[in-house]
Amino acid sequence: MTTSTTPTRVYSVELFPPKTAEGMDKLKQEIPRINALGPAYFSVTYGAGGSTREGTFETVAWLRAQGIDTAPHLACIGSTRDQVLEILAHYHEQGINRLVALRGDLPSGMGAGNSGDFRYANELVSFVRAEFGDAFVIEVAAYPEYHPQSGSPARDLENFKRKVEAGADAAITQYFYNADAYFGFVESCERAGITIPIVPGIMPITNYTQLARFSDACGAEIPRWIRRRLEGYGDDVESIRAFGHEVVLGLCRRLIEGGAPGLHFYTMNQSGPVTRLWRELGLSD
Repeated sequence: MTTSTTPTRVYSVELFPPKTAEGMDKLKQEIPRINALGPAYFSVTYGAGGSTREGTFETVAWLRAQGIDTAPHLACIGSTRDQVLEILAHYHEQGINRLVALRGDLPSGMGAGNSGDFRYANELVSFVRAEFGDAFVIEVAAYPEYHPQSGSPARDLENFKRKVEAGADAAITQYFYNADAYFGFVESCERAGITIPIVPGIMPITNYTQLARFSDACGAEIPRWIRRRLEGYGDDVESIRAFGHEVVLGLCRRLIEGGAPGLHFYTMNQSGPVTRLWRELGLSD
C-alpha cells in the first residue's frame, strides 16, 4: 500500500523557539548536528495566539542565515488578515517557500471573541493562496486518531478535506505509536478522494512523564502495552530511552515499508534521539 505517487520520500525535522537566550544558544549548538543528517527542511513552531511570534521569527531568521530550508508554522486563530499578511510578506522576502498552516489554539484566558478573522485552518490556506498563489508549499495538520475537538473521525476527515480543497499540498500528522491508525487514516482519505502526501509525525520517547502530559493534551494515544512498560521503569531514564528508541524505530520501519511518503521528526530541540533513529533507519543513504 502506498500513500501517494511522490517519487522520493521527504524526511524533515521540527524545532520550537526557545524562550530564553540560553535556550537559543543551546539550540544553535544542536542544529548543526541535526542538519548534518540532511533533512529536507526544518519546521519551526508558533505558539498559541502568536505567543512565540518573535522567537519564531528569530529562529527562522537564524536558520535561513545558515542556508537551511525552513518551514515556519503559522497559526491563524487570534490574528487579523492584516497581521497574517504582514507575516507572509516577511517570510516571502526571506526567500521562504514552505509553510505549515494551522488553526492553532487561543492562549489561556483569551475568549472566543478575540479569535480574530480566521476560525479554521482551511480559511488560512485559502487566504495564503489568494494573496500569494503558489509562492508557498503549504502543509497542514492531520490526525490519524482524530482531533479531540472534532467530535468524531468522520467530522475530522471532513475538516481535513476542506484544508486540502483550499489548496494544501501535503500534510504532517500528529504523532502516534499505532501504525494501523495511520494506515487506516490514509485509506479513509483515499476513499474520500484525498491524494496529497500525508507524512507521519514521529515523536521520540525520552521522558515518559512529559510524553504522557503531551498525549493527554493533544489526544495522541499511547498504546496500553507501551504505557505499562514505561510506567514500570519508574525513574530509570536509561531504560525508558532504550525501550522508547526500539518502539519508535520499529514504528518508523513499518511506516516506511508500508509506503509512507516520508517522516517528520519532532526533535524537542535535541539532536541525540533523532540522530540515532535517522542513522539506524539509513535515511541519509
